[in-house]
Amino acid sequence: MSRPTYDVEYEQMLLSRHGLRQHRAGALDRSAYVLLSRIRVQGPMSISELSDAFGLDFSTLQRQTTAAMRAGLVERIPDPEGGMARKFRITDKGEQMLNEERESLVGGLDKVMSDWSDEDIAAFAAYLRRFNTGIERLSGRPWPRP
Repeated sequence: MSRPTYDVEYEQMLLSRHGLRQHRAGALDRSAYVLLSRIRVQGPMSISELSDAFGLDFSTLQRQTTAAMRAGLVERIPDPEGGMARKFRITDKGEQMLNEERESLVGGLDKVMSDWSDEDIAAFAAYLRRFNTGIERLSGRPWPRP
């Protein structure tokens, strides 16, 4: 007998292969989108805080933040709370590109879910939130939500 989690695994695998992102010129790559999204919700973050938040090593985050700085998406600032570490803050350009990317993704979801009721979409979002918070609880890396 198959456990329902096998169905979840299979659907998750299928979801991962679907690209809801429209490949547009100048669009953010996935790592920049996630990085900017986290900083937007949490506020300026140091490389150490980003490493803890993502569970990634410093060298990986150094590459991602360097690329984001070169693209003008983030800037380094002194710690607003007076700490020694410098922090990354989203620039106006980063905010604009993040907003554009999110609108593009939401537009894709609107098309996929065009025949869903608002109640069905809200229920699906609640299940996804519950699923994600379960993963976050196990990993010890909660993601702040707006």
